[in-house]
This record gives sequence, structure tokens and C-alpha cells, in this order.
Amino acid sequence: MDSTGTSTDGLELRPPITSADWERYYELRWRVLRAPWEQPRGSEKDDREQDSFHVGLWDLTGKPVAAGRVQLNSPMEAQVRFMAVDPAWSRKGLGSKILAELEAHARSRGAQTMILNARDQALPFYERHGYVTSGKAHALFGGAVAHVRMKKQLSGGANACRSESA
Repeated sequence: MDSTGTSTDGLELRPPITSADWERYYELRWRVLRAPWEQPRGSEKDDREQDSFHVGLWDLTGKPVAAGRVQLNSPMEAQVRFMAVDPAWSRKGLGSKILAELEAHARSRGAQTMILNARDQALPFYERHGYVTSGKAHALFGGAVAHVRMKKQLSGGANACRSESA
């Protein structure tokens, strides 16, 4: 699977390209990750958008139904941020496809460790993908949305190492 437009189950796995793509991509992130807690538009973005790798799964109408982002925190560490799947498309393996693409991108840049801050309800998802809890993380929206810090050792990259889950 790569980020050049590979078709997956009738969906296209690729980064946002056009300004309309970016608008729809950020709308999905806001709708899934921020709107349920009455957060304003714009809260679905941060100061690392420009230097991060973004990917989405796009339906035949050009609408993203899943999205995620990875940023390099250091030459050896990458971080998953803003994973979102449209609720109408949940439990269909789309999050797994986004996560695999983000991990592949991080490996291709030499990262050995992937970290993320998972919401409590997402812990089983990330555990199934080899992530382990490494501590508490921030809570959003006045403590309403707790997060747990998780990490995974990546393998197969330029600086490959063994996975902790192996």
C-alpha cells in the first residue's frame, strides 16, 4: 500500500491534494474529533500541519471517510495525530489502513519508534496493532477526553529494530 493513490476496497488511499481535498479532510477531523465536544472550527489543526504527512481514504465522490497524520518529533521518533474515521464507516478496517500507511511513511523516514496519545475507547484498536501503554497523556476539553500515551517499536526501516511486541 502506498500514498500514490492505491485503491483499497473501492476507496482511494492518498494524501489530500487540492484545496477542496484539504477542506474536506479538515472537516472530517473536526466533525469526528472536535464537534462532539462543541469545539470551534480550527481546533482540528495545530502548528505542525505543514511539516507532517497526511493521508486519507477517499470515497468515489471525493469525500474522505478516514484520515490521519504523522509527524517526526526527532530523527528516530514519529507521532500519530488526528486519526479519524467517519462513524458511518467505522469497524470496516479503515483505521488500520490509515495507521499502516502512517507507520510505513515513518519507517521510510528512518523513525524507529512511533508514539501517540490514544483516547480510552481507542486503546484496544492500538493494542491490536502492537502499541503498548507508556504512560498518561493530556486530557482535552476540561478533562472530558482522557488520553493514554502509547508507543510501538517500528521495524523494516532504514534504522530497523525489534518490536517490543515480538
